[in-house]
Amino acid sequence: MTESPGNPVILVVATAEHHAALSDEFASRYARDYDLHVVQGGAEAYELKHYLMTEGRQIALIAVDHSLEGGALPMLDKLRVASPASRRVALVPVAGFAAALDELRPALGQGRLDTYLIIPQGARDEEFHTAISEYLSDWSWSSTAPVVAGVRIVDDGSQSAVPAIRDFLDRMGIAYERFHPDSEVGRELIAAVDGEATLPVVETFNRGLVNGATERAVAAAFYGTPADLGEDFVADLLIVGGGPAGLAAAVYGASEGLETVVLESEAIGGQAGTSSMIRNYLGFPRGVSGMRLALRARVQATRFGARLYTGRAVTALRVGDVHEVDFDGGTLRARSVLVACGVTYRRLGVPALEELEGRGVHYGAATSVARDMQGRDVYIVGGGNSAGQAALHLARFANSVTIVVRRASLEETMSAYLINEIATHKRISLRTGARVVDGGGEGQLEWICLETSDGAIDRVPAQGLFLLLGADPGCSWLPSEVVQDERGFVLTGREIPMDRWVDGRPPAPLETTTPGIFAAGDVRSGSMKRVASASGEGAAAVSQVHGFLAPSAP
Repeated sequence: MTESPGNPVILVVATAEHHAALSDEFASRYARDYDLHVVQGGAEAYELKHYLMTEGRQIALIAVDHSLEGGALPMLDKLRVASPASRRVALVPVAGFAAALDELRPALGQGRLDTYLIIPQGARDEEFHTAISEYLSDWSWSSTAPVVAGVRIVDDGSQSAVPAIRDFLDRMGIAYERFHPDSEVGRELIAAVDGEATLPVVETFNRGLVNGATERAVAAAFYGTPADLGEDFVADLLIVGGGPAGLAAAVYGASEGLETVVLESEAIGGQAGTSSMIRNYLGFPRGVSGMRLALRARVQATRFGARLYTGRAVTALRVGDVHEVDFDGGTLRARSVLVACGVTYRRLGVPALEELEGRGVHYGAATSVARDMQGRDVYIVGGGNSAGQAALHLARFANSVTIVVRRASLEETMSAYLINEIATHKRISLRTGARVVDGGGEGQLEWICLETSDGAIDRVPAQGLFLLLGADPGCSWLPSEVVQDERGFVLTGREIPMDRWVDGRPPAPLETTTPGIFAAGDVRSGSMKRVASASGEGAAAVSQVHGFLAPSAP
C-alpha cells in the first residue's frame, strides 16, 4: 500500500456553536502529529474531503457534531463510503445526549459509526481523549506503515514464509517494514548475512539477522527458547496454548506463585488474536482487537513471572508423577498441565488453492495482509464470528468482500451484532448455498470457482481468499490416558464416563481423566467457544491446579 504524503488527517465537522471549543480541544492534543481540520458545516466538509482524497491523503479519524443541521449520521455514511478505513465518531452536546441515544445506539450496532462521545465540557476530559487516542492507535496499526519499525524483512514477494512471519509480528504487536532485495536496505542486509543469503532475511533489531527466516525462527529471536530454562527445570503449571484460556491461566497461575510456562504453536492470542475487533468482550465498550487483548494479557502474565514461548508446537505428552511434554525442539517437565490449545481451521482440500497459500489464499483472518487487499476483490469462506469480523476489517481496504457459506443464512452461526453491521455495509455481500471448488492464478490467486447448491459453477475474479471453515480440536498429540469425545474434544469433569472416575468421585470440573492434566477453552468438550468463556475457564483451572498440587506441597 502506497503511503500518502504528509501527516494523516483528523477531520472534525462542527456547528458554529461548538466550532471554537472543538478546535481548541483537538488542537491541544493532536495538532503536532496530525493534519487537523476543524470545519464548520457540511458543505465545507465535503469540499475538504474531496480535496484530501484527490491529493491521496489518509483520513485517520472523522468526528461530526451530532447537532449539525441534517444530523451527523448521513454525513458519516457518505464519508464512510469515501474513506472506509477512517474511524468515525459522533460528537454529542451534553444537553442533547439522552435524546440522541435513540438514534445513535442502533446506528452503532449497524456499523454506521465507531462510537459516540459527549463534547468535552471543560479541561482534562481524559475519557474523551482516551477514546479518541484508542481509535487513532487502532487506525494507525491497521492502516499505515509504522513510523518506527523494530523489524526489517527482505523478500521479493514469492517467499511463502513471509505471510506467516508478518502475521506473527502483527499479532505480537511488533512493527516491521519490508524491502525488496534490490533496494538499498535489501542489499545492505543481504550483504550482512554470514554465508549465502536465503530469502526471506529478517533483521530483528538488537537480536541479529535471521537467514531463511521462518515464523518459528523469528519468534525464537525475540523470545528465546524453552532450553533457556535449563535441564533441571520443572514447571508447576505448563500451559499448552496461548489463546484467551491459556493467557488467563498464565496470569492467575504466575500471580499466585506457580512456576508457569506457556507453549504456543503460533503467536500469542490464538485464533482470538487474529480478530480485527471483538465488540462483545466484557469491559471493552468500544471493542478491542484480538492483537491488543493478547498483547495486554501477555505483558500482564510476564510481569508476574510467567514464561511464554511462541512457535512451539507440542507433539506428545507422557503421563507420570511429573508429566513430560515434547515440543518442536525439546521436552519440558511439569507437575500439572493445562491443555488450552484451542482449535485449528479445517483445510479446504482443493489442491490448486492449497498451492497458493500465502499468495492470496489464507487460513484464518490474516489481518496482517488486509492492507495488501487495497482495491481488490476478496472472498471469505465461513459463517462464524471470526468470518464476520474479518469481513468488516477487510472491507476497509478491499474493493469488495463476499462472504461464502453453504447455509441459507448467517443467523445460526454468527452473532446478531455482526450480521446487522454486515447488512449495512455497501462493500460486503453474502453468497449463500455455495462452496469454493477451484481456483488459480499465475503465482498469485486470480480467480476462484463457486459451486452453487444446484451444481452450477461460477468462475469469478478473486485476489484474496480467506478460509475460516470451522474448527477441529488441535490435540491429536494427547495420549490415550486423556479421553476425548467422538469429535476429538477433551472430556472433563462430569462429562467423563463414570467408569473412569477415581474412587467413585468425578474429576474436578476442568480436570481430565488423568489427574493433574486439565483442559480449558475451545478444546474442551462442551465449551461455549467464546473468548470470554475461555478466559473464565483458564482462570478457574488455576484454582483446581492448586487443589491438585496441594497434597504434594511441603
